[in-house]
Amino acid sequence: MSRMRPFALPALVASLLLGAVAASATLGSELAALALALLAGAVVGLALARRATRRELCTDPLTGLGNRRALAQELAWACERASEEEPVFVWFFDLNGFKQYNDSFGHVSGDALLERLGARLARVVAPFGRGYRLDGDEFCVLITTPVRDPHALFQRARAALAEQGGGFTVTASGGAVELPREASTPTRALRLADHRMYREKAISRTGGVELITAVLQAALAQRQSELAEHSNDVAGDVQMLARRIGLDDEAIGQIVKAGDLHDIGKLGIPDEILIKPGPLSAEEWEFMKRHTSMGEQIIAAGGPALEQIGPLVRASHERWDGTGYPDHLAGEQIPLGARIIAICDSFRAMIDARVYKKSMSIEDALAELRRCAGTQFDPNLVEVFCAMVSERMTRDRMGSTAP
Repeated sequence: MSRMRPFALPALVASLLLGAVAASATLGSELAALALALLAGAVVGLALARRATRRELCTDPLTGLGNRRALAQELAWACERASEEEPVFVWFFDLNGFKQYNDSFGHVSGDALLERLGARLARVVAPFGRGYRLDGDEFCVLITTPVRDPHALFQRARAALAEQGGGFTVTASGGAVELPREASTPTRALRLADHRMYREKAISRTGGVELITAVLQAALAQRQSELAEHSNDVAGDVQMLARRIGLDDEAIGQIVKAGDLHDIGKLGIPDEILIKPGPLSAEEWEFMKRHTSMGEQIIAAGGPALEQIGPLVRASHERWDGTGYPDHLAGEQIPLGARIIAICDSFRAMIDARVYKKSMSIEDALAELRRCAGTQFDPNLVEVFCAMVSERMTRDRMGSTAP
């Protein structure tokens, strides 16, 4: 009878010792036991490697915070579990003064600053949620644990992303969204938080202009809440498209404000026309077309600070082929900001349900924009916008299906 013999073999993967496999075997079965030990080591190694790979894919290598992929996964989960009783908070932050710091002290110092700020942010929010670094100097926070004073924690998170020293000051502008009260999907939450952050950044630069804009937006919301929500969505798309084509911050700010206010002239349109469930008559349509010039007049009443916004609103329904209104401008006669707003406004109008029509799918809306490129819309801007939206859809799908 063969005598059992105990032994232990190292579990190795790529020369890395993962542990040991202990077994007993007869002399004749030692080769099989060796193969079993190697197989066990390989299985354990693959599991650990997969876990490490997933961790690396979801981690910003510079700060150790979560990255955009991690945020997409965790925000989707948070949207599903958020409730009025246990809300979830999404905070979006963008650094002010970081570019100047980078230019003055170099990229190595800039990276070191981002590491310090990321570490502070992680410490502040760790008991209640997680921090993420998205792109460059953009950070996000997801608060998933009940917190007594969310506003106070928001201010502490903002302060964690600030640093001052000899010759430099870096601060953070922020935007906050509460789920599910203000948004129910990851895309909507991020866009709204980003838009609010950008508004705050603009307030710090323009002060009174932003106050007037906010008052006008509130008036529009009181008249018809759907118009205000539509304008917010349009402004968010306007901001992304203006950034994509490389406009500077000042130009982006002006166009975003015009996007926010592009429907403000509808305050002067009677309800029987504005919310009519069927098609407008020729006379009603002619009256409706006056809303862009009415909008320019309302904005002009805000004073010189808004003088660059009014013309963009007036021209937001001009067409590339010259058949738009009110001035029949064509091609590049139409201000660039108005051409951007026209595309974003039409896209949102197509994918939103209205009292007189059903919503259109995003794919069909993009196809319609391409069909009208060169007649209704600037063809170059249409291609940039469609590519931008398609990339956003791909990111959203990857975030929802990632392992």
